[in-house]
Amino acid sequence: MTHTKKILCILFAVLMVVSCCAVTAGASSAFQTYVYDIYGKPLYSPDAYTAISAVDSKAMGLDIPLENPGDMVTDPDQNVYIADTGNNRIVVLDRYYKVKFYITNFSNDQGVPDFLTGPQGVFVSEPNSKYPERLIWVCDTGSNRIVVFDAEGNFQRVIEEPESSLFDEDSVYKPVALAVDAYNRLYVVSSTTYQGVIVMTDEGQFTGFIGAQAVSMSAWEIIWRRFQTKEQRENSEQKVSTEFNNITINRQMGLVYVTTSTIDDGAVEGAIRGKDKTGTNAPVKLLNANGDEIMRRNGFWPPAGEVDFATGQTDEITGVSRIIDAAVGPENTWSIIDEKRNRIFTYDFDGNLLFAFGDSNNSNMLGGQGTNGLEAIAYQGTKMLLLDKTNDNITVLQRTEYGDVLLQAIAAEATQDFDLAINLWTDVLKRNSNFDSAYVGIGQAMFRNKDYENSLTYFESAYDTDNWSASYKEIRKEWMSTYFLLLLAIIVALIAGVVLFFKVMGKINTRVATSGKKRTFGQEIAYGFYVIFHPFDGFWDLKHEKRGSLRGAIFFVILAIAAFYYQAIGQGYLLDPFGGFASVWAQILGVLVPLFLFVLANWCLTTLFEGEGSFKDIFIACSYSLLPLPLLIVPATIYSNFCITTEADIIGFISTIAFIWLGLLVFFGTMVTHDYSMGKNVITVLGTVVGMVFIMFIAILFTTLIGKIVGLVTNIVTEIQFRM
Repeated sequence: MTHTKKILCILFAVLMVVSCCAVTAGASSAFQTYVYDIYGKPLYSPDAYTAISAVDSKAMGLDIPLENPGDMVTDPDQNVYIADTGNNRIVVLDRYYKVKFYITNFSNDQGVPDFLTGPQGVFVSEPNSKYPERLIWVCDTGSNRIVVFDAEGNFQRVIEEPESSLFDEDSVYKPVALAVDAYNRLYVVSSTTYQGVIVMTDEGQFTGFIGAQAVSMSAWEIIWRRFQTKEQRENSEQKVSTEFNNITINRQMGLVYVTTSTIDDGAVEGAIRGKDKTGTNAPVKLLNANGDEIMRRNGFWPPAGEVDFATGQTDEITGVSRIIDAAVGPENTWSIIDEKRNRIFTYDFDGNLLFAFGDSNNSNMLGGQGTNGLEAIAYQGTKMLLLDKTNDNITVLQRTEYGDVLLQAIAAEATQDFDLAINLWTDVLKRNSNFDSAYVGIGQAMFRNKDYENSLTYFESAYDTDNWSASYKEIRKEWMSTYFLLLLAIIVALIAGVVLFFKVMGKINTRVATSGKKRTFGQEIAYGFYVIFHPFDGFWDLKHEKRGSLRGAIFFVILAIAAFYYQAIGQGYLLDPFGGFASVWAQILGVLVPLFLFVLANWCLTTLFEGEGSFKDIFIACSYSLLPLPLLIVPATIYSNFCITTEADIIGFISTIAFIWLGLLVFFGTMVTHDYSMGKNVITVLGTVVGMVFIMFIAILFTTLIGKIVGLVTNIVTEIQFRM
């Protein structure tokens, strides 16, 4: 019995080890799926798609292996169409990736034998009133034309190069990709055309260009153009080679996605870092039939592929993404390919990144075969297909349960089933707490359900200030309608209080000016409110009549420090969504260091140039000049707790006025204190700024020297101790 137990224990242990080491065949996930947070750092995410198979030419049943394939699309029946560029043919596969037929040789309109030459693009249009059957449109790139076939691969007609005076005389028509909308309009991408996407009728009649890229010029180029001839200027306008490289269409909406990889990397980087919503330098655009760029860029970062492109944190590759293809998925989601990293980025229609994954740096996506040269992407029901031109195969990825829930949540939002959307987004968060878009989704669903209070919490979790502002606007509107009379009374009381306060300060200053008595501390403080509105008389009396004092100056310095500290801890959510905090010591240094640097530099300089003010006089004048800061910054900070996004600029404007006011007071204060003319004071103030820089340089140099001396002494003492 004991021997039997030992055998059973050993078998159980072996089974445990095997089960831990087992990997589901054909369903590996060697790549890492991730999203980006608001800081631009990658956050791990569950896989939305997982690779299940790699279909090569042999598995497809091809007579000749794929060679440098250039494009791939699918149809609603899940058939797959591949532009086999190297073999001059179109390969049509069924939903199980088995070959159905080829399109290569055909008899043209004149009944003459013809053939495809290096086709790079293929598109399949659905039946409509004019064409009752499915059509296959082929970019016959090598022959500079488009050839149309029926669903069985039978030749229909040839669409030759369009004619228009808008084309350059020496331009070459090279169609590499196309899309056809429900009205049979053709949107053609030509690899040598920089004017934009070519739009023509199904008969080949040219109707115009759409989506032309904006020409960006440096300051030097703008100046140089003034000295160029007309011909030189025309040539320089054509130097910006920003042709599109691919196109796809959202059939449901009739909108086209176009991609390009020829925009300057620096321009793309600037658009990403600046979170540009205009799409001027975007590598992927969404165009309507008029050619207007209408892409929504409401995510944390504009849809342009990799965000953390500078550090290479997600892999060893740096630099912005090189986008070469796009595909429209379920629920108006869409994906793009980053050729540089062999990576896929998928977004919703609002431009939120749903997931990113891929096989960068020749790592393995499936088994022992990596995706080293992604060329095209297409959706096939719940699957995603990736065409690899290096391995000449198709990688098939199946949507996971996480991906299903994600799309169900997006669908619930689209159908305005907000209760269901909240539940589904909550399920997404259970699987992926890093997914900030889920917090936004819940918040938006609550907003549409008019649950504004609770929506704020979810928007705050994702640092989504725009949606937070929209919810808070509704809360504020409701509060204002309820307490309108109370709010009006508070505003009137505040205005009356401010007016009364300044009247009291004015009476105190008038009484003190004629009393001839010794000034109290309160009277010295009250005089500051006279100085800020009457700088010439105010600073004169501040010095010569002793209307102020050193203790009053110190009070205003402390008041300025307190105002900045309150600003640091008391700003509203819109201006401080990350809950930033600065210590009181940082505010003390922030006020005292520039103040003492200016006073010291000004005193040193004016001592040499017949200035009449002492160090104390300069310090008092500059300190009294600080009063506008608390007068304006404190109310602006209070208001920041009640403002919305469109009003945030008002707070910045108020702060700007405070610093301009401070600068003018310091300027006139030093002029009156030293009894300088306007011109001499301008030179002195500029010299003071230079002196401040010089003093800081000396201080840093001295500190560094002291540090090195201390380090040397420490090393000597340590060495002596070791030797003793």
